[in-house]
Amino acid sequence: MRCLPDWLNDLADSGLAPLVGLAGALREDRHAVTQGITTPYNSGVNEGRITDVKLQKRLMAGRAGVPLLRHRVVLIAHLRRRYADRPTVSPR
Repeated sequence: MRCLPDWLNDLADSGLAPLVGLAGALREDRHAVTQGITTPYNSGVNEGRITDVKLQKRLMAGRAGVPLLRHRVVLIAHLRRRYADRPTVSPR
C-alpha cells in the first residue's frame, strides 16, 4: 500500500491544475486527513442532518419562521429512521 505523502507527491507532479490544488489542500489539513483515513469514526450522520436542514431552509426560502423549519427537520429525521431498515429496490 502506498503512503499518503507519496500519493500527494504524485498528484502535485501530475501537472493537472485541479489535482495539484487538491494535493495542496490535503497537505494543509494533513492531520485531519490522516485521522479520517485511519479512524473508524466519521461524522456522516451529522453531515446528513446538516444537509437536511440546508435543503429545507432553501426550499422554504424565507417564507416561514423557525418553528416551521424545526417541525419539518424533525419530520424528515423521523421519516429517515422509519424507512432506514427497509430494503432498497433497484429500478427496472
